[in-house]
Amino acid sequence: MSAPAITPVFVRLKLSLLRGGLRQSGGRKAAYIASAVSALLFAALQLIGLIALRGHAHAESVVVPAVAVLGLGWAVMPLFFPSGDETLDPTRLVMLPLRPRPLVGALLTASLVGIGPLFTLCLLVGSVVAVARGGAAFAVGVVAVVLALLVCVALARTVAAANVRLLTSRKGRDLAVLSGLVVAIGAQVVNFGAQRLGASGLGQLDPAADVLRWVPPASAIGAVHAVGEGSYGLAVAQLALTAGALAALLAVWSRHLTRLMTSPDGSTLPTAGTAVRERSSTGLARLLPSGRTGAVMERSLRYVWRDPKTKAAWVTSLAIGLIVPVFNAWQGTGSVYFACFAAGMLGIQMYNQFGQDTSAFWMVAMTISSTRDAYAELRARALALLLITLPYATLVTVVTTAMLGDWERLPEALGLSFALLGAMLATGAWTSARFPYSIPQEGYKNVAPGQTGLAWISIFGGMIAAALLCAPVIALTIWLNVSAWGDDWTWLLFPVGSGYGAVLTAAGLRLAAPRTARRLPEILGAVSKG
Repeated sequence: MSAPAITPVFVRLKLSLLRGGLRQSGGRKAAYIASAVSALLFAALQLIGLIALRGHAHAESVVVPAVAVLGLGWAVMPLFFPSGDETLDPTRLVMLPLRPRPLVGALLTASLVGIGPLFTLCLLVGSVVAVARGGAAFAVGVVAVVLALLVCVALARTVAAANVRLLTSRKGRDLAVLSGLVVAIGAQVVNFGAQRLGASGLGQLDPAADVLRWVPPASAIGAVHAVGEGSYGLAVAQLALTAGALAALLAVWSRHLTRLMTSPDGSTLPTAGTAVRERSSTGLARLLPSGRTGAVMERSLRYVWRDPKTKAAWVTSLAIGLIVPVFNAWQGTGSVYFACFAAGMLGIQMYNQFGQDTSAFWMVAMTISSTRDAYAELRARALALLLITLPYATLVTVVTTAMLGDWERLPEALGLSFALLGAMLATGAWTSARFPYSIPQEGYKNVAPGQTGLAWISIFGGMIAAALLCAPVIALTIWLNVSAWGDDWTWLLFPVGSGYGAVLTAAGLRLAAPRTARRLPEILGAVSKG
């Protein structure tokens, strides 16, 4: 008797997990719907833009690199950015009697259910429409879209399966810091490349497209263009290359699943003969305030240094916060106001404060019995963040100003940076209590399944609110710069922005404290999910 098919089971499991996550609360359902609508709207705009490229002389030079970047994104995004799907985490399946080959097919099919695959499908369809010429090209385009989509999904899952053991060990997960830094730098390289294209024209992409048309999954789109040009042999070779890449990825994925489900994980086993040593306190505690404030600050700073995922987030934010203003200033296209990017990137670390504690938050919750306790907890966490963000934002602003030689605008740039930082601390404290989500300790996910939309609306909603809160300081900056006598008073923006940021931080902490005290059970349940 043949074994029953497991693919429908995994698809139903994926849908059940999604429905279960949405039923937990109305806020979570609203967050998921809002994030889904935003992603699909962006996908629709991209589809329209790609269709508008049809007939353009350099259409292939745009879509081929775009699909290559899309494939790269599928490879790295599941590791370093919020995502979640329990059906795709192989560590949850090790106790089940499943064979790797049918398991790969089931997981691959379940991976096609979601917003990410739909977004990818829209981009691939738009790419085919942009380069296809004639009925034969469109027929090949159907095959190309299917192959490219499967390559993207298989690439993501193969990379995830290959690294799940690495990322679950403490020393191994520290490597994610370097990987996140590479991703951050790569994103900025793409950004600066796009700026140069705006000045030089799309023809600058032709050499890159000539190479990337032989790199899966972009080779599938290259095959569609080749059919339209009458190069059928070339198209067959490119489609075969894409199909071969898919087969190779599935084989590697299957091998990693077999190893993962049959081999013990020695990365977390204690070494024989290793004794537990008492660690003497470092000098950090002596430099911090006494009482609860100092204890919470020390705990937060230790998370930054010891927890791999927290460290990765901090290193990435520090790198991007420096790269964006400095690279723009180095190219001669920057402004001192770009230095505010450093404050913005570091301010993000205030979001989801309780989720960073994961299941250990219950010990923190035991110490919070009133609004006063909640305020003391939030204030200490904000102070720990300020120990890093204030000097770093100041340093980036001074370096950017020095590279541009625009010292007259240093006070207003610092004032804007500190106002933005204060606004993000305020909104971060509030969203930490209103939209908490779990960061799983194991695996490669940065948010628990079913909470992805909650995470995105927490971060981006808070960032939008922070920008709105900074509107008075931004308006004052614009007014002083356009008025005839304002140049003599721009120095006031430094004390005004600094004071405004401090007021926003204090107000945000005061507003978040009672909500935190009231919602402790809900927060504990949300952050302990992973």
